[in-house]
Amino acid sequence: MKKAARFQTKRMVAIAMFAALAYACVFVLHIKVAFLTFDAKDAIITVAGLFFGPGAAAALSLLVATLELITISDTGLYGFLMNFASSATFSVLASLVYKYRKTMNGALAGLGCSVLGTTAVMLGLNLVVTPLFLGGTAADVAAMIPTLLLPFNLIKAVLNASLVLVLYKPIATALHSTRLTDGAPQAYRFNRRSLLVLILGLAMVAVSIVLYLTVLDGTFLLWDD
Repeated sequence: MKKAARFQTKRMVAIAMFAALAYACVFVLHIKVAFLTFDAKDAIITVAGLFFGPGAAAALSLLVATLELITISDTGLYGFLMNFASSATFSVLASLVYKYRKTMNGALAGLGCSVLGTTAVMLGLNLVVTPLFLGGTAADVAAMIPTLLLPFNLIKAVLNASLVLVLYKPIATALHSTRLTDGAPQAYRFNRRSLLVLILGLAMVAVSIVLYLTVLDGTFLLWDD
């Protein structure tokens, strides 16, 4: 019983740390493209979901979106809905696939599902929510799909997937070394395959950022600018 209680306590501590990291991403650095914004919170939430399951991913998505709504958001309930939908769709899909196939291929398959699923869900929500937010029509928003909404959401999903590939191994090492996950500490080492995944992730991060800044004319914003 005591062992189970200790495990639950460590689990809650680790999830709280992920919530703090995800929320911090909203402040530290983001990319602005027109009225749309990218930040890295979805990647952090997804890493948590890979460790603790899709339920934790959904709960973190709701918590961080709510914190953003009541503290810094200037888009109200519209922004809350879009933030929650983006985070939950991306993180839950990835962690759900990984839950039943805990291998590198499972993680890659989950992230692929997240990229496609999140892009589709966000485009659908854009057609419904964005006209209310901007005061336009669905036809106006549909006209923005090929030039803004589709590339923004697709690049956002790819960038989040790339960040997960980069962050998962270091975070796994930190969690195990501090005993915040179940089981004995493990000495994680990069083999050839994990090194290739890291290099691929970093390359995809760089390409995605370049596309945001050049093709979509985005702007880096630091802190809460």
